[in-house]
Order: sequence, then C-alpha cells, then structure tokens
Amino acid sequence: MPVIEDLGEAVEADFAETTLQLSELVRTPAIAWDAYDPGELDTAASQVAGLLRKAGLTDVVLLQAPRPDARPGAPAVVGRKPAQAGKPTILLYAHYDVQPVGDLALWNSPPFRMVERDGRFWGRGVADNKAGVILHVAALRAVMRVLGDELGVGITVLIDGEEEVGSPSLPVLLQEHPALLNADLVVVADSGNWQVGIPALTTSLRGLISGTIEVRTLEHALHSGTYGGPLLDAATVLSRLITTLHDDDGAVAVRGLPVFEPVATRSPVPQFDETMFRRDARVPPGTILAGRGTLASRLWNKPALSIIGMDVPSIAESSDTLLPVAKARLSLSLAPGTNTSEAMEAVRQHVEGLSPFGADVRFIPGGRTEGFAGDSSSAAAQAMLSAMTESWGVPAVCMGVGGSIPVVDMLARLCPEADVLITGAEDPDSRAHGANESIHAADFQKGIVAEALLLARMNSAP
Repeated sequence: MPVIEDLGEAVEADFAETTLQLSELVRTPAIAWDAYDPGELDTAASQVAGLLRKAGLTDVVLLQAPRPDARPGAPAVVGRKPAQAGKPTILLYAHYDVQPVGDLALWNSPPFRMVERDGRFWGRGVADNKAGVILHVAALRAVMRVLGDELGVGITVLIDGEEEVGSPSLPVLLQEHPALLNADLVVVADSGNWQVGIPALTTSLRGLISGTIEVRTLEHALHSGTYGGPLLDAATVLSRLITTLHDDDGAVAVRGLPVFEPVATRSPVPQFDETMFRRDARVPPGTILAGRGTLASRLWNKPALSIIGMDVPSIAESSDTLLPVAKARLSLSLAPGTNTSEAMEAVRQHVEGLSPFGADVRFIPGGRTEGFAGDSSSAAAQAMLSAMTESWGVPAVCMGVGGSIPVVDMLARLCPEADVLITGAEDPDSRAHGANESIHAADFQKGIVAEALLLARMNSAP
C-alpha cells in the first residue's frame, strides 16, 4: 500500500502537465445551449477522450443518445478499466460542458483563455466543471503510475456533455449501456470545498422545480395615458402576485408547500456565521438577510424561491403602454427529500388561486430535479473524508449545498447499492456560472491527491 507521499509526489511531478491540460480544455467553448455551435461539444469530447487514453485507459469511447425531443444529445465520454476478481468498481463522473459567458465587459480576462493570477486559475468552466474532469484524469494517472499492475479496482469514467442543460439524453444513454452502472462507488466531482484550505464532502443537495407565471390583463396593448387609472398593466399585476411568494421576513410563503426535515448528518458540520456568509457572497453592508433559522438551514434545508427572468419590455424598448401580458420565471429550491411533484402542484394552486384585479393567471410547470441526502457515516464516505484530511493536513468537513446536481439523483437511483460521494474543486469565491470564474490552484492539487488516495485505498480494501 503506497503512502500518501508517493501519490503526492506523483501528482506534484505531473502538475504542470495537469495545468496545461486544464488550460487547453478551457479553450474549447463547449456550451450545450441550442443557440451555440454543437461542434464545440464534439471537440471537447474528443479532447477528453484523448486525456483518458493518455492517463492509461485503453477502452475509451464516445457515446450518444437521443434527447426527449428526438434530437441527438451531446457526446458522453466513457473510459473503462475492468476490475480484477474480488475488486470493486468505481464510477467517476464529471461534465465538460459549461455555461454561456454573459457580458464580456464583466470579465477581467478572456473567458476561454485560462490565466493564473493570485494563486487561482481563471476562466469559464474552470470550476464548473472542467476542473472536475481533470481532477479525475490526474488522480487516475497518479494512482496508475504508483500502483501499476497492482491496481485491481475497476474504473469507469463517465464525462457528460450536457449537464448544464439538465443531461436530457443521459437517462437513455444509461438505459442503452447498463454496464456503465455496474459500480460499487460513485464519485461525482461537481461541487467544492468549505473554504480555501478546508476540504469538504458534500452530503446533501436541495431539489429544484421551475415554472412560469403568466398574467393577462387586456386583450391588447392600450395607451397608458388614455386608459390608465381604471386599468392596471400586466407587469404591475404580476408584481403584486410575486410579492405573495414570500412573507415579511423573506421566507417562502407558498401555501401548501410540503415541509421536509432531512436526516441530520452524522459527521461534524462546520459553523456558518453571518460574517463568513457576507464575506463569501460579497453582501453589501445594508442588505438584510432573508428567512428564519440558522444560515446553514436556510441555505441547505429550507425552500428558496427566486424570480430568475421576466418577459416585459426593456427600459430601452419601453413606451407609454399598458402591457396586456407579462411573464415571470421562478426557480424554487427544496429541502432534500421533498416531493417535487407535490411542490409543483402547491405552487400552481398558490399562483392560480390568486387573481389580482381579476387578471387571468396561469402557471406553466417547468423542470424538476430531486434532492439528495447522502450517508456520511458509510465506509466510503469516511474513507474520502480521511483522504481529504491527509491531503490538506486539516480535518475535512461535511457540508450541504443549496443547489442541485440532476445527475446525482439519477445515479443514486440507478446504482442503489453504491455509495455516492460528491466532491469538487470549487470554493466560496469560485463564482461558477458568473463572470471571473476561478478555482484555488493549491486546493485543486490537493483534491487530486485526495482522490488518488481514495482509489488506492479502495484497491486494498476487502
């Protein structure tokens, strides 16, 4: 059994190459949105396949399956090494697709050119989730170098190409290739650490539902000066309806929303104080925090509702007109274990049960993602926490994450006998999905060592 120093030295020796591989992958603008070039997804998939082969996997293929609308999904990259007799198989998941960059003026450097600055790597997708891809590649390369032929565990690497749009073709792909699900342990590298310098295992994710509120007040637009007063425009009525979604404390106030208290983790959870939260989120001093209960409960275990988009004219396009129709898209995060179907129906009844000033109100349901609650006391989770502790030199912690990762619930359901561990290279200042996305370089290297150590210990475990 190699000591951690052996793996650490192997990762250190290769880290310049690892950094270059991440940089080259960041250069490919692999955005799975329909409005973007799908050829970039093909390019990124080919890059990842080459990286897996270079890491030592000989069985590497690109697989595609249709989306629900019958269009071809983005290629998934699969690399496999069969397990020796009596050895477990570990499924390593990450994704190569990224979010659009948004306003280029907000970026301090070109988004698709990775730069190193202030001890961090910067670029679109460097945190979410190309670092996760390279983390798997580098950990696998290190453990294969150190163990050589003694590496008997089976390895399946699954790199998704459309996670940022909900992995629409992945269920069909897994149905067509069920051997991918023959795993005793699943490691999803799509989360992050508690703080820079403090590693964490993510043990819970909130679920998510979305939908659109549509308000109609008139048959057609009218001159606001001629008809305004007796009549209200659709945007004003929609605004009044939106205010019913929260109470005076800012807590979600949707009537009939199912309440679920998740099982508490059996491992230590770090303290989350307001000063830390305000610092990490860059909250302006005068902003009052919403909701009730501890910050951890509000972030991980309670519902959170946001209006993420509205269909009304922009200020530049506005005129003195009473709008006949206005729409708002909401996103509602839910405690792990909450029934998302019941939650969707509760939102529909709440919205459609209101009709400010007699307006016609409709709720159009959107997507649903189930939450996740892992078992931090399992042998695999404890092995991961131990590996993190050894790599960083400080105790690893368990944490929840307020966001959702659709594939986690999918893999947990399809691999019911396997433990699902969620790791990653992000930290509170990574700004995933936003401008100036980044990861901490030293923590990225330590994360590679930790995963390599986990693979080595799974190789020697009974």
